[in-house]
Formats: sequence, structure tokens, C-alpha cells
Amino acid sequence: MTASTPLDTLIDKSRDARDQAGRLLADERRGEAQSAAQLRALEQYRADYGRQLQDAMNAGIDAARLGDYRRFIRSLDDAIEQARRALAQQGERVAASRDQWQQRQRQLSSYDTLAQRRAAQARHQEQRREQRASDETNNNAVARRPR
Repeated sequence: MTASTPLDTLIDKSRDARDQAGRLLADERRGEAQSAAQLRALEQYRADYGRQLQDAMNAGIDAARLGDYRRFIRSLDDAIEQARRALAQQGERVAASRDQWQQRQRQLSSYDTLAQRRAAQARHQEQRREQRASDETNNNAVARRPR
């Protein structure tokens, strides 16, 4: 097993932070989907109730019932507006979480790039050592040959 370097520790911590940010982003996206579904349901209910009101008005409706319909529709409109605001806020949270995840991903990529450069540098140095050892072996063999 290779010894852990400070860079390996940074990479591990950065990967954990990126993964945590990814989980938060997924949670926020689920919340956004739920908010959007709730808004669609309210809008559908509002449309259905509007059609019921229209049908009742076509059939003839008394003033008290008309007032009840209108109050209920106003409360639905208020709920729809509140759901729209909640969806917009959730969208902002998704965007912030996505930005955080992207930042963590860039940080991890930077550390990975640094680790790859260090590994390439170590391989290059090892190749140079091997080449020097090979050259020395060849030179010794040539020097020992009888002339």
C-alpha cells in the first residue's frame, strides 16, 4: 500500500465535499420537482373549479353561491401565487447548489490534475534513472571487453 500524501488527503476531502454537494443538489432538485407538481395540481384544480363555476353560472346560480365560488377561487389564486413564489425560491436554491457542486468539481479536478502531473514527473524521473543505469551497464560492458 502506498503512503498517503497531503495531496491524496486533499483529493479525498475534495471528493467527499463534491459528493456531499451533489447529494444536496439532488435533494434541491427533488424539492423543485415537488414544488412544480404542487403548482400544476393547484392550477389544474383552479381550472376545474373555474369550469364548475362557469357551468353553475350557465345553469343559473344564486348570489350567495356565486360569492362562495369567487372567494374560493380567490383563495386558490392566492395559493397558486404562493406556490409560484415557492417554486422560484426552490429554483434559486437549485442554482446555488449547482454552483456549489460545480465549484467543488473544479477544485477536485485541479487537485487531480496536480496529482497526474506529479505522477508523470515521477515516471519521467524513474525512466531517466533506468536509462542512466542501462547506459552505465552498457558502458561497463564495453569497458570490460578485450580490445
